[in-house]
Amino acid sequence: MKTVIIKYNAGNVQSVMYALDRLGVSYVYSDEEAEIRSADRVIFPGVGEASTAMAYLKEKKLDLLIPDLKQPVFGTCIGMQLMCKHSEENDTTCMGIFDVDVYKFAAIPGLKVPHMGWNNIKAYHSHLTDGLPDNAYVYFVHSYAAPVCAQTVATCDYIVPFSAMLKKDNFYAAQFHCEISGGVGQKIMENFLKE
Repeated sequence: MKTVIIKYNAGNVQSVMYALDRLGVSYVYSDEEAEIRSADRVIFPGVGEASTAMAYLKEKKLDLLIPDLKQPVFGTCIGMQLMCKHSEENDTTCMGIFDVDVYKFAAIPGLKVPHMGWNNIKAYHSHLTDGLPDNAYVYFVHSYAAPVCAQTVATCDYIVPFSAMLKKDNFYAAQFHCEISGGVGQKIMENFLKE
């Protein structure tokens, strides 16, 4: 099985590579169309700012390639947000795989933005979460989020309920960082790699 991690100058890729190493999964890190299209599984991770990341995707025409992929694709953190329609972060038009807009958390007394640290996910109904305990804890670092919508397959509460995971056809996404979410994150990645 060939796994490709999409290269698009967004941070945090090394931790994804370490997570795959721990699972004994070989991978290719690439922004080349032929390499990505030939993959059995595609991972679209990242940490960063939406408009800068989208600019790189457009430069490499990855903004057209990614929505056209037919194999299982898993986006995490900024990867998930870029798979949505639009982000409030620098008024960025994204790829529109998921029919939802990304908003910035409104800070309230006692709850800081960004949402950073461990929080539990709820109401999950995706085979990626098969085998997880109820209210599993995962690790978040984000100031922007997608609201709960028709494509939500897991939720989290911070200031307001938001989409912790999304799914549409062969596209899966998580707002949290699976690669640093301990055994829960490892199980989600294992389930994706079996998809």
